[in-house]
Amino acid sequence: MGFAPNTRITVENSAPINGSGEYVLYWMTAARRTRFNHALDHARAHAAALGRPLVVFEALRAGYPWAAPRHHAFVRDGMRDNAARCAAAGVRWIGHIEPAPGASAGLLEALAARACLVVRDSSPAFFFPRLGRGFLTRCPVRVEAVDAVGVLPLAAADRPFPTAHAFRRHLQKVLPVHLRDAPAPDGLGGLAGPPPAVGLAGLDRWPLLHSAAEVDAVDLGALPLAGRVPPAAGQRGGEAAAQARWAAFCAQGLAAYDAGRNEPSVVGGSTGLSPYFHYGMFSAWQILADLEARHGWSAADRGPPKAGSREGWWGLPAAEEALLDQAITWRELGHVFAAHVPDPESFDTLPDWARATLDKHRRDPRPTGFTLERLDAGDTPDPIWNAAQRQLRESGTIHNYLRMLWGKKILGWAPSPEEALAWTVTLNHRYALDGRDPNSTAGITWVFGHFDRAWGPERPIFGTVRYMTSENTARKYDLKPYLARWGAGGRAQRP
Repeated sequence: MGFAPNTRITVENSAPINGSGEYVLYWMTAARRTRFNHALDHARAHAAALGRPLVVFEALRAGYPWAAPRHHAFVRDGMRDNAARCAAAGVRWIGHIEPAPGASAGLLEALAARACLVVRDSSPAFFFPRLGRGFLTRCPVRVEAVDAVGVLPLAAADRPFPTAHAFRRHLQKVLPVHLRDAPAPDGLGGLAGPPPAVGLAGLDRWPLLHSAAEVDAVDLGALPLAGRVPPAAGQRGGEAAAQARWAAFCAQGLAAYDAGRNEPSVVGGSTGLSPYFHYGMFSAWQILADLEARHGWSAADRGPPKAGSREGWWGLPAAEEALLDQAITWRELGHVFAAHVPDPESFDTLPDWARATLDKHRRDPRPTGFTLERLDAGDTPDPIWNAAQRQLRESGTIHNYLRMLWGKKILGWAPSPEEALAWTVTLNHRYALDGRDPNSTAGITWVFGHFDRAWGPERPIFGTVRYMTSENTARKYDLKPYLARWGAGGRAQRP
């Protein structure tokens, strides 16, 4: 347990550390977990060095884009878990679920005024790059941001990468040295006793939460959230649920992951961890640590760089190599891109070749009658697409392979490629528990040619952007169980 590596730390203001402060404040925002968390480790190391208690502050805003009971409930589950784990470890946890947009103004400053310094986790996702800008100008103590996003520090990638292959080449060259700086498996390990008392006088105007029970008591239905998407059926957020999901996948799905993850009807074929990655409730460091324990494997067993090859670098079975490629290469490719590009969801960020070919086919005849509202309702002539949209609306996820097809069909139906991108972003972010994330954004823009290459033959509407069809998917995979679960009336229809 110690300070985070310098490559992960950014001092965000010029204020000093206040050695006479009451506590070290960890403002938990993007890394909502107590395991494998560089930011938590860093805050705890500061507390030990200063001889002050650690206070974890976790808040949930009401006015973020796409705010809805679905996303709120998932985050609240995580707050409940963190409150319980901190209490058991003798760490003071303070929560706040904002009752209305803007109602929490001033709370963070009030907590920081009593602190030695503030440590926060940083991320290029969603609104996090803009979060706290005003606070930084007013905070009377030092604020240190710690990159707890992935295995590779974002600072170790000095540019965005055009393809996964290019990024994989970079990883194979620079990642080994950073694997030595793993975060603690349990950021609260070795702690015990009742949480310390801290002064909260004068904070009565903000509804603060101090326990898991108080988190549970908050009525999300009474909050004035802009969106009304209900919580996803069968989906529980939080670190405990993430741990359970990972354990179940290791027992049931890992051995066949490379072959089964693209099969929509294979139960447990994918990890189901993407929402937990998005909310910072799970870390790829845990995958590495658990695979090491499973195989008696270590970073020293890795082979030399493989010129960007997907196979053979980690020295693990094919299924586990495939899992690491998804959890590290593909996930962090999107985060590195977002760290370097101010608006990664913009049509203008697509590669030149993709914009050129889509523009060339802009006036191609297109099907008529498709609108965002019609797509939202899952009312199209394509039963596979409708089933994927129904899965998204009800469960907050779409099967990985079908999400690619889902996006490609929108590109073929929308009046223009720009509208297709906007519709895809809207539907994904409105309903997906892993939406509003650089990883899901990378998946969406991949539909339009990002992180890909030109494919022949040239086709109407798509040009040389990779083409996918429901007919091909139905021939390639057995979709009967999937359509029985998510299709209209359980009827497996051909597209």
